[in-house]
Amino acid sequence: MENFPSRPGTLENDLTLLGLDYGRKRIGVAVGQTVTRTASPLTVLNVVKRRPDWNALSQLIRSWRPDALVVGLPLLMDGKEQPLTGDARRFMRQLQGRYGLPVYGVDERLSTIEARGWGRARRAALDAVAAQVILEAWLTGATAELPDA
Repeated sequence: MENFPSRPGTLENDLTLLGLDYGRKRIGVAVGQTVTRTASPLTVLNVVKRRPDWNALSQLIRSWRPDALVVGLPLLMDGKEQPLTGDARRFMRQLQGRYGLPVYGVDERLSTIEARGWGRARRAALDAVAAQVILEAWLTGATAELPDA
């Protein structure tokens, strides 16, 4: 299985990134910049029969022109992989193949709970806020390196 890095050693200034909170029903999307190390929730895309809305995602990529993509990897509390982790890794490979952009994985444990705690997320936007949490954690280096896939 491919090994996706969790974060490059150094970040160049002024890069735009899209953060993705992968799920079997919805994918939250956020946008962030390395210069400010902040992110904002964008939208939530539907997943139908485990197939992301590739048209909507392609439109976001055309509009935002990200330099890289950051995908949350759902892990168990002990750091072990779960069935959804494999789906997220497959999604990462698909992103890399479709868009030719660098794709980074980041530990997303508790991101949805943190998004709920922020109080900013309406139920419909919760996944986008979770994507924001994931992307900001990656931008600030707040998460540990993930084990090799």
